[in-house]
Amino acid sequence: MRIFVCVKQVPDTSGKVAVNEDGTLNRASMLTIINPDDLSAMEAALELKDTLGCQVTAVTMGPPPAEGMLRELIAMGADDGVLISGREFGGSDTFATSQIIAGALHNLGVGPEDMIFCGRQAIDGDTAQVGPQIAEKLEIPQVTYAAKIEKEGNVLKIRRMLEDGYMTVRVQTPCLITCIKELNSPRYLTVKGILECYDKPIRVLDYNALKDEPLIDPTTIGLKGSPTNIFRSFTPPQKGAGQMLGGTEEEAVGQLVSQLAKRHMI
Repeated sequence: MRIFVCVKQVPDTSGKVAVNEDGTLNRASMLTIINPDDLSAMEAALELKDTLGCQVTAVTMGPPPAEGMLRELIAMGADDGVLISGREFGGSDTFATSQIIAGALHNLGVGPEDMIFCGRQAIDGDTAQVGPQIAEKLEIPQVTYAAKIEKEGNVLKIRRMLEDGYMTVRVQTPCLITCIKELNSPRYLTVKGILECYDKPIRVLDYNALKDEPLIDPTTIGLKGSPTNIFRSFTPPQKGAGQMLGGTEEEAVGQLVSQLAKRHMI
């Protein structure tokens, strides 16, 4: 049994955001972090590994420096990593990205007892599309917004969060699960893991390794092949400092009404 965890290196939202002329993010010039929801997916996989002794493989698509993120995840407890990297993949939208990752997973081989974990969504896009699209392309069942995962034989029991409650879903493997950050608290890297992470294997799958995959259409990957076109990207203007109103509730309301009246807003 093997768990593939799809992770993404995203811009650190506390730092500067750089945009290329074509509207894509200039990721090389920005500080990056591991997508928070993906960390929860990794922790969920490692908890199952602790219980069942399964293999956990971190999978990411990105430029060569993304290997450092995979090493961090190996130091966290993953057994190995796979880096999907090639200039031909650059600028891919969710449709293109999902078929590339699905092709890579197909290339690696998803067995009957295997699982694919993804974060609910990435903070640099907030689309929540890639995970479900991967499942569709691999033709395996999917459960989204997982807040609790339990394994019973070859069946996973998933608590799926909804806006007004939750529902319990049972799904057979192979399957794909998308995880929310409330699922758990990701563990820290261990000293032993940090010392050993560079001895663990990282496999690189480039365009030549995946170009013959039946799930990948060379005409619909990369920036030129992506059906989604970016009209404009920009850094929003910085907002001014807010004003705190003191006193009791009645006094605060009175101050607010007075300020709005002075500005002719009421």
